[in-house]
Amino acid sequence: MAIEKILVVDDEPLVRNFLKEVLEAEDYEVLTTEDGLSALKEVERGGIDLVITDVRMPKMNGIELLKEVKKRSPSTLVVVITAYGTIENAVEAMKNGACDYITKPLSPEQIKLAIQKASQHKNLLNENRYLRSEVSQRYNFEQLIGRSPQMRRVYEMIDRVAPTNATVLIQGESGTGKELVARAIHYRSPRKDKPFVKVNCAALPEDLLESELFGHERGAFTGAVSKREGRFELADRGTLLLDEISETSPAFQAKLLRVLQEQEFERVGGSKTIKVDVRVIATTNKDLKQAIREGKFREDLYYRLNVLPIYLPPLRERKEDIPLLVQHFLEKYSRQNGLRIKSLSKKCLDMMMQYEWPGNVRELENVIERAVVMSEGETIFPENISLSSPVQKMGLSFPEEITLEEMEKRLILHTLQRTGGNRTEAAKILGISVRTVRNKLKKYGM
Repeated sequence: MAIEKILVVDDEPLVRNFLKEVLEAEDYEVLTTEDGLSALKEVERGGIDLVITDVRMPKMNGIELLKEVKKRSPSTLVVVITAYGTIENAVEAMKNGACDYITKPLSPEQIKLAIQKASQHKNLLNENRYLRSEVSQRYNFEQLIGRSPQMRRVYEMIDRVAPTNATVLIQGESGTGKELVARAIHYRSPRKDKPFVKVNCAALPEDLLESELFGHERGAFTGAVSKREGRFELADRGTLLLDEISETSPAFQAKLLRVLQEQEFERVGGSKTIKVDVRVIATTNKDLKQAIREGKFREDLYYRLNVLPIYLPPLRERKEDIPLLVQHFLEKYSRQNGLRIKSLSKKCLDMMMQYEWPGNVRELENVIERAVVMSEGETIFPENISLSSPVQKMGLSFPEEITLEEMEKRLILHTLQRTGGNRTEAAKILGISVRTVRNKLKKYGM
């Protein structure tokens, strides 16, 4: 039984005795007191699972008692009794951590239902504590969190590939945590004390990407006023992450292939061959085999990158990990905002388990962060959670006769306005690459 010992607090003997009689008939151990000060002494002795208190009492009212109970014994649940029609007291009590409220006149059915809800709430808190311990154990790989069979396979692959120098290709949808997998591999490898360098291949125009990776000599192009080392040199003896490798051109891919094969290159505008010792990890959210068939990706580079492939499943395929992820993000953002760690109501968790999460873990994290900041009290309820499509979230509506191109144009323009013209942020919101945003702007003359 989740709840065993109940303390009833009410200054009216008839109410105290009625509650005691109903609860003892349900096999609960019941203590009674007539005021808040006496109740606190009982709570401090320990062992009280639930306090049922009236709001209107002398010396210390029910809301004040609730606050003190939560300070002195956070795990003790509180149900408040309010007079019919005084919803303000109930709202204030819930904001201050009460798990439920009941209104006068009291009935046995109403009391039993409140105890049932409190038991469910306590079970949820116990589960949260269990999940908290899980987070700190085996299933945390550089903030990669999950205990599903799919994630266990990912952890096994990380442990298998980390000690090697082989190239790794990480595939998965946007928001699944591909960069976290790359970092986990690096920090479990013999290169862990050397640099981990990241390049987002989609964030740079084609002409700048080569200079960014290979570096350039002074005077190599307009604006090259001094020699500059590229990311390959900066990552020497460490790991280089090539994020969104699918967004590179076949011409650039040919140059990259040579570096992977020979571990050497020349800076842009230079003739001196530079040798490096770099482990390359590449990520993509695209189907590279399809890109090969379409002539957008070199087959020889694909096989060079795909020595040790890791597939990161979308969140909708590992929903059993959602409670663990939720607990992690609740703790993270509660701490960041100086708040007591919040919990999620059962209805709220059920709603999240049914949602498809098109934005994957990144979307879940954003939803929890917003809920932690915006919700009042220690429990997050469904009304604190916003799950909707990107278009709904942006408040956009389109006429029925609009073309697909015009809809796309408006959506991109609206997103750029929201981000103050920041293309990288706009790309994240839209779920596309920065290069795709740039190409769309050029296509539509924006």
